[in-house]
Amino acid sequence: MLDDEDSIMNTQDIYIARAIVIDGDTLWVAELDEVYIFPTKKFKNNRERRRYTRLIYNVKKAYPWAKLAGEKLAEVEIHLVSLETEKEQKDYMKQVEKELLKDYKDDLKKLTITQGRILIKLVDRETGDTSYELVKELRGKLSAVFWQALARLFGSNLKSEYDADGEDQLIEEIVVLIENGQL
Repeated sequence: MLDDEDSIMNTQDIYIARAIVIDGDTLWVAELDEVYIFPTKKFKNNRERRRYTRLIYNVKKAYPWAKLAGEKLAEVEIHLVSLETEKEQKDYMKQVEKELLKDYKDDLKKLTITQGRILIKLVDRETGDTSYELVKELRGKLSAVFWQALARLFGSNLKSEYDADGEDQLIEEIVVLIENGQL
């Protein structure tokens, strides 16, 4: 026998779903997030496996910084458009640089050289411009040449472009897995 409580429908029992009718059958329609499936990695030896695991670790360290760089750059570009004179733009850029250094310098110093190289590539991925082009555009050619020379001293290159289908394919796979919450 049913209790009165069982026969009364409450709002917790109601679910609203989209559906379509095909040939008299009602089919539930759900939108699912994209899931990327990459083939299982096959490693020749443990050394190769460790290198891949280390790459995952390094990309996880560098990727949030690249995302942040892309977001900050978008904010800066929007604000720069609203400034009328070149002096206002220059003053604004100095202020932004000062704030960024104050907020992030210590954390960025903790990145390894390898993580820095990955960050240079990922900045290109996120912004569409190499780090060299960004420095040149935002701080001037002299500054870009200085930072490029410094990067070259440490074996890096600010002019490195991101090649998702070529040499950076593994990094791209890792980033896609991170973005989808699979890593």
